[in-house]
Amino acid sequence: MKPSIPKGTRDFLPSEVYKREYIFNIIKRVFQKYGYVPIETPTMENLETLTGKYGEEGDRLLFKVLNNGDFLAKADKDALGAMDSKKLTSSISKRGLRYDLTVPFARYVVQHQNDLQLPFKRYQIQPVWRADRPQRGRYHEFYQCDVDVVGSDSLMYEAELVQIYDEVFRSLGLEVEVLVNNRKVLFGFAEALGLEDKFMPMTICLDKLDKIGPEKVIIELEKSGIEKSKGEKLLDFITVKTLDELEAKFENAPTGLAGIKELRQFHSYLNQSQSHNTISFDPSLARGLNYYTGCIFEVKAKGVNMGSIGGGGRYDDLTSVFGLKDISGVGVSFGFARIFDVMEELKLFPKDIGNKTQILIASFSEGALIYSFELGTELRKAGISCDIYPSAAKMKKQLNYANKKAIPFVVIIGEDEISSGQWQLKNMVSGEQMKFDTAGLIKYLSN
Repeated sequence: MKPSIPKGTRDFLPSEVYKREYIFNIIKRVFQKYGYVPIETPTMENLETLTGKYGEEGDRLLFKVLNNGDFLAKADKDALGAMDSKKLTSSISKRGLRYDLTVPFARYVVQHQNDLQLPFKRYQIQPVWRADRPQRGRYHEFYQCDVDVVGSDSLMYEAELVQIYDEVFRSLGLEVEVLVNNRKVLFGFAEALGLEDKFMPMTICLDKLDKIGPEKVIIELEKSGIEKSKGEKLLDFITVKTLDELEAKFENAPTGLAGIKELRQFHSYLNQSQSHNTISFDPSLARGLNYYTGCIFEVKAKGVNMGSIGGGGRYDDLTSVFGLKDISGVGVSFGFARIFDVMEELKLFPKDIGNKTQILIASFSEGALIYSFELGTELRKAGISCDIYPSAAKMKKQLNYANKKAIPFVVIIGEDEISSGQWQLKNMVSGEQMKFDTAGLIKYLSN
């Protein structure tokens, strides 16, 4: 059998794992700096928890998990005979892999509401799964790094989340643009055009603008029942650059005006600090997920052709579908896989990321191996990361092993070293050789 992994998934070499940990650690440190605490949720959720929260397209991308045992025993025979997969699914699958971390978080808040202090500020770093077509920057399995706060409708938190974006990407050395809009502004377009009943298909089409261009968006809008003239007016609306320009178009759009008011309040908070990255108003930004109700965000990396590397927004009633009303929340997500790919392409990882092993213990003879193990034990007790070569192979082979693993020091043990108690230490970078007893070696490596 030829070894392989499922399409849309990836293995990671040690060098890649070190780089991934570098990103994780920076993100986690910033989250904690702003007072967010960690939670975890299961890989699987009940399908009823997940479905209906991401729109029709999102529901199609859910990975379903077959029921345990003979899953066909209780299958809907009529649906099976008719090859009706949509109807059949509910009888053979009760669970699914989580599509994102936000909906499971809403379920978590409702389920644990008596244990949480509101506002509750959480972060979560776990993998999610989407049955999308795999391509560069898009995978079936990938990590999301989410940060959310629930239990407050203060727009201060929108500003705080943008500060988190700004600080994380500044710390990673990655130049980005944070795009900002408000779903109420989008509904204002619908109000102004008399398309209130077409709001959801309108936003779904707008969300495709970057991918398919304006001409095809017009066609998609027509397919959704929006006449061409109104589609053209919509695309004209989204060319405005400022909130003042937009306000002039919203004479008969009260929801749109409410969205503009929220964006101004958001900026009044954000303007209290200086941003390293670009923060831009983008009236075309739609964020197609059904649950967003207020400010929405999307992050794009500069200098590289990649889709969004982050996004999120305000959701006022997501917990209500689980029975808890009037709990507003807002959160953003970091698209970890894409951030990793962008940093690789732009060569932004520090050069010293790699094997943290400080020293390799090499032996001239099989009899020296017991002393190598003893010395390794002492070094590890002192908090020094070390590796022990498992045989008395040719010294060139042992030194090559250290070089390939980027281990900076090798201590060589032979009969002379055993009798004298002085260990020969070789600096693999400079070639310098020194001698130390065990205490001296520990002191030298600990500096």
